[in-house]
Amino acid sequence: MSVGEVAGLIAACALLILVGLLAYPILKLGKVFDETRIMVKGVSDSSVPLLGEVTTTVATTNAQLAKVDTITDNATTVTTNAAALMSLFSATAGGPLVKAAAFTYGVRRALGDQQRKDVAKRVKDEMKAERKARKR
Repeated sequence: MSVGEVAGLIAACALLILVGLLAYPILKLGKVFDETRIMVKGVSDSSVPLLGEVTTTVATTNAQLAKVDTITDNATTVTTNAAALMSLFSATAGGPLVKAAAFTYGVRRALGDQQRKDVAKRVKDEMKAERKARKR
């Protein structure tokens, strides 16, 4: 065996040791990739039904929002109609009602003044009668 053959043999052994040392991490990396593949498969298997449920939930929510939109539109219509009715009522009956209210206020005030005058007159008459009775 020559020196070149020994050097070749040493190089081959060194390469074999190097391949042996690198094989272990490569095998471990392969196991990590297998676990990652299994995890991704599990996530995709569980996310497909979840996406179906989300789609159903969104469809149901959209249907409910359409109903709420209808209710809101009806409430707006009712409010508009009520405002129009109030303006019509105030335009037609508001003036006469204000006049009637003012008239009844005036009548009450006049009757109240008359009653106060009557009471004041009776009190004065009674006081005069008492004074005359005391003098006798």
